[in-house]
Amino acid sequence: DNCSSVPAHKVHEYLLHTYENFHGCVAKLTENEAKIIVGMDGVVSVFPNDKNYPHTTRSWDFMGFPLDVERSNTESDLIVGVIDTGIWPESESFRDDSGFGPPPTKWKGKCQTSDHFTCNKDTIGHGTHTASIAAGGVVKTASFLGFGQGTARGGVPSARIAVYKPCWKDEGCFFSNVLAAFDAAISDGVDIISISLSFGRVENLARPYFIDPIAIGGFHAMKKGILTSASVGNHGPSLRTVGNYAPWLLSVGASIIDRKSTTKVRLGNGMGTSLNTFDLQNKTFPLIYGGDAPDTTSSNSSLSRFCLPDTLNRTLVKDKIVVCDALVNGTEALIAGAAGTIMHFVQPHDIPYSFPLPASHIHGDDAARVISYTRKLTSTTPFGTILKSVELRDTSAPYVASFSARGPHPLSPQILKPDLVAPGVSILAAWSPIASVTGIEGDKRSVPFNMLHGTSMSCPHATAIAAYVKSFHPTWSAAAIKSALMTTALPMSNAMNEEAELAYGSGHINPSKTTNPGLVYDANEGDYVKFLCNEGLSDAGIRSITGDNNSSCPENNTTNWDLNYPSISLAASLGAFDNTFMRTVTNVGSSNSTYKATVTTPQGQSLAVKVQPSTLSFKSLGQKLSFSVRVTGNIGMRALMSASLVWDDGQHQVRSPI
Repeated sequence: DNCSSVPAHKVHEYLLHTYENFHGCVAKLTENEAKIIVGMDGVVSVFPNDKNYPHTTRSWDFMGFPLDVERSNTESDLIVGVIDTGIWPESESFRDDSGFGPPPTKWKGKCQTSDHFTCNKDTIGHGTHTASIAAGGVVKTASFLGFGQGTARGGVPSARIAVYKPCWKDEGCFFSNVLAAFDAAISDGVDIISISLSFGRVENLARPYFIDPIAIGGFHAMKKGILTSASVGNHGPSLRTVGNYAPWLLSVGASIIDRKSTTKVRLGNGMGTSLNTFDLQNKTFPLIYGGDAPDTTSSNSSLSRFCLPDTLNRTLVKDKIVVCDALVNGTEALIAGAAGTIMHFVQPHDIPYSFPLPASHIHGDDAARVISYTRKLTSTTPFGTILKSVELRDTSAPYVASFSARGPHPLSPQILKPDLVAPGVSILAAWSPIASVTGIEGDKRSVPFNMLHGTSMSCPHATAIAAYVKSFHPTWSAAAIKSALMTTALPMSNAMNEEAELAYGSGHINPSKTTNPGLVYDANEGDYVKFLCNEGLSDAGIRSITGDNNSSCPENNTTNWDLNYPSISLAASLGAFDNTFMRTVTNVGSSNSTYKATVTTPQGQSLAVKVQPSTLSFKSLGQKLSFSVRVTGNIGMRALMSASLVWDDGQHQVRSPI
């Protein structure tokens, strides 16, 4: 665990980095050397240095969290650690006009510099965006090229931001760098960690906790009382796609707020979805179907109808609007010199993506009409135009974004993931002016603010509210803060979200209720170690997570669904099931209070829930009381059944999904 196993005769060549909090290191090893070292005494695990990737304002007001909400006088002492692609410090969102003063005395970090950037320049933009969502200052005249005009701000604008850069353009985010970022953030004294990165699977299987750098880093942060807020990824709406699923992490999905934009295609007045900032001034252009403009010199010419790279004939496409049979990023149309692109695809149309040229994503009858008009066999050239987007109000909001990754948990289905959802679509926040607006080569636009979509955007919303709670309750554990966010979340309906709790977890984050949850479900390092033991991890596997060579599993363990989690989940086989869950709540509301349990079960479900005792009477703050939840039923044709448990004392409603 102290890296003494690295070949001594080449230690300076092999040893790249030694961690402070994880009892580990990064070393250059051959496959054979790694196999030898993994069997040595004191070595708990060896795994390759793979890559993570970024998951890529009305949102705060939409959630009922105005700028003048009650705030703690210690908010400016909070330090939000953001692990991402860096930051553009000169952004208006990070100006110190209010006189922050020196960093808090607990801050032990420093600003690293190099020849290529001052402090931590962000050439990608992603890190600047996420940091400003969490704790950016107030900017009153922000917009993305005129869209979303208004005041941009972070959730805790008085808090400090410490940025850790494990990600580099064209390189991704190596695991060793991500662990180093956690290591530094913990040592520096941050209060909350926000990480909007995802990782790949291992041989198409869910990544085990003991070779997951975010799970390992988050565990060590939790030991120090630091909650890690992490994005679940953008691989929805397919099931079992959720990432960052360790139970000690706050796993955040993405919701849609009441801002949406539509982009008209003027032919038959078709309507599409995109965020088109380009104004063609009503000028019309010839239309051409991508399938009718193949680059016959390319081996990919048969794919031209999809407008994929190296498929379009530039001579045929130049200065025309090209119609494509897929939702693509617009790179090929831009390179080919197209005036714009109209795309259609059988894909959800809830996300107004931004493109490097005039574009609209259409569907249904509109798509059929455009293609029919474009390909009609007459001597008349079809013409059309794409109008600049207009912003509308989405009265159905909030609901879960189609891209937001879904459960169930791929490793531990008795843990419901995601934990909750937060705004992640059409989020206006700061941007690096040297970063491309769309990340596409050839897009030369430079903006101080950008409007993005992704669980990368929802994660820092939850991070900010976790920091907000900590500003009022600095001694609460990471699990207690997480519980406060989950049990006060707004219930959501499966009418708008087919996958129900597998899409939204406990519900939509509800900032104004989080500082006074009444009861919390607390957990500590020992509870999580028991959970890992019940997951079947070996002592060596557990030690690779905890960094403690004394970690081991007791002979007699509780069942693995008895982790004191704020939600209840069970993976049941076809037929009857009967399971009892144990939970313990800590009173953080009124010293003398009595809570009564109410269970709500939707009609038509073969599901029964019994809570014992059904009344909890507290005599003091900090008092803990336990209860059991017996869940019985029969899995028939319904693949998903759910209920809701609420503890109510007349002032607080502590809600847990089942």
